[in-house]
Amino acid sequence: MFKSLPEESFDFLKTLLETPSPSGFEKRGQRVWSDYVAPFASKVESDPYGNVFATINTGGSPKILLAGHGDELGLMIMHISEEGFLFFKAIGGVDRGLLRGQRVVVASRGGPVPGVIGNLAIHLQEPDDRKKAPEFHDLYIDIGAQKKADASKLVRIGDSVTIAADLWPLSGGRIAARGCDNRIGTWAVAEALRLLHTETVAAQVVAVSTIQEENGLYGATMVGYRVRPEVAIVVDVTHATDTPSCSKTKHGDIKLGGGPVISFGSANHPALCERFLELAESEKIPIQLEASPRRTGTDTDAIFLQRGGIPSIYIGLPNRYMHSPVEVIDLTDLEALARLLAAFCKSVSRDEKFRVEI
Repeated sequence: MFKSLPEESFDFLKTLLETPSPSGFEKRGQRVWSDYVAPFASKVESDPYGNVFATINTGGSPKILLAGHGDELGLMIMHISEEGFLFFKAIGGVDRGLLRGQRVVVASRGGPVPGVIGNLAIHLQEPDDRKKAPEFHDLYIDIGAQKKADASKLVRIGDSVTIAADLWPLSGGRIAARGCDNRIGTWAVAEALRLLHTETVAAQVVAVSTIQEENGLYGATMVGYRVRPEVAIVVDVTHATDTPSCSKTKHGDIKLGGGPVISFGSANHPALCERFLELAESEKIPIQLEASPRRTGTDTDAIFLQRGGIPSIYIGLPNRYMHSPVEVIDLTDLEALARLLAAFCKSVSRDEKFRVEI
């Protein structure tokens, strides 16, 4: 069905997307990533908060960082009512208008606990109830418990919650899944390592799955300090605008299947932007362009400011319906993205510098 990806690579993507990893609770997803990259890396390690690093060609120069964030949106239990209902807060930028009627899984200390987010039947709603999104404090999870004591045996305050939305194959080589933002980034940097590990590369390449991007770029801040790269390539999703409800005059023209997206402005280093344009042309990889005049909203913003300025660039993957349980991507875009990353790493000569020449 998905001829653009090798079977093992697709299975890895599916496992990544279906493993709950909300910000602050990434351990399970990070283990999946670590296990997959181990055969392609000379060294795999993690830091105290769970960022995971995989390195090839230790001692090479320059040192290139390939980064994607491994966390996703989620919820966190904050109150258990006397009737056994669970109330929650958001982890990251959750759209509360999408939550009513969703199936969810609570990651408890005893294992996964299934539940549903309750929704008042439309027959019982007032007209005004249908016009606005509910507040978080008006939403609750029903796990079937009859009272607080029963619910408290299964879950506790601080447990994380994810929407139950596994990978869903669509036609045309596309998939829908929860957490494409940004498991596709961690997949792409891992796949780039797989493509590179039998090649001759002058640079040292450090691929990283970062934590807590959705909470505030926290993992990337740690990673930039620890790795001290000369070049940083950050992979994340960007908004596909090829849907009926999205204005291209407001948000640009980005299509699924149109290839990876090169972002200009702000943290994106001009020399790296030009290099990727040249590489895409020479490798016959289709690309798209977008403007980021002030900030990228990705881990790039945390990394490029360190050590007096690290030449950095954000490469995006078109994604429909971002921050929803049904994010949609095109696997040909994803495969092209991994090839582009690998091509860049192979193209860099020993000790090459990237500078704005004045």
